[in-house]
Amino acid sequence: MCVIGLTGGIGTGKSVVAGILSEEGALILDADRLGHEVYLPGRPAYDDIVDEFGRGVLAEDGTIDRKKLGPIVFGDPAKLAKLNAITHPRMKEMMRAKLAEAEREGTRFVVLEAALLFDASWDDLTDEVWVTVVDAETAARRASERSGIPVEQVLERIQKAQMASDERIRRSDVVLDTSGTVEDTRRRTLEAWRELERKLTSGG
Repeated sequence: MCVIGLTGGIGTGKSVVAGILSEEGALILDADRLGHEVYLPGRPAYDDIVDEFGRGVLAEDGTIDRKKLGPIVFGDPAKLAKLNAITHPRMKEMMRAKLAEAEREGTRFVVLEAALLFDASWDDLTDEVWVTVVDAETAARRASERSGIPVEQVLERIQKAQMASDERIRRSDVVLDTSGTVEDTRRRTLEAWRELERKLTSGG
């Protein structure tokens, strides 16, 4: 089984690339979806998060309200680091279990889609890392259009909370520029995919 780590900041086109790879037959593991599971009542991270940040982060139904938690941690690097220390190791174990399950089922390609792949030290679960890149202003505009959060606020999050694009590029095997059209991104993604298939077939 070959595991591709797919990373990149918010608004850089990770989901578009993941969709293209899914069409080619890859199994997609979305870290954001796994992340939601970590926050659920009864999961190990739930009590630790409430203990650390207080019951003010809870919704009326007792679940953790990420819209309440977000402003607390994104405005304070120390608090964000505490949250990450609680959630990242648990998410990694969940990913490890899902990868083992996929391998037992005979899956050939898995894409582990995670903005925090390097930040959380999940890259050791992968065989190759691909990164999506675009300028910060374009990324902020895209993310704002999708989420409804003001562009300025998204841009601040990008600058404060995420690893610099240059560092991601340095540590990745494949760099996908998504600043063009969706068809441009599709072409670049499929070129990288065919090259990976060729390497695996030739044993290179």
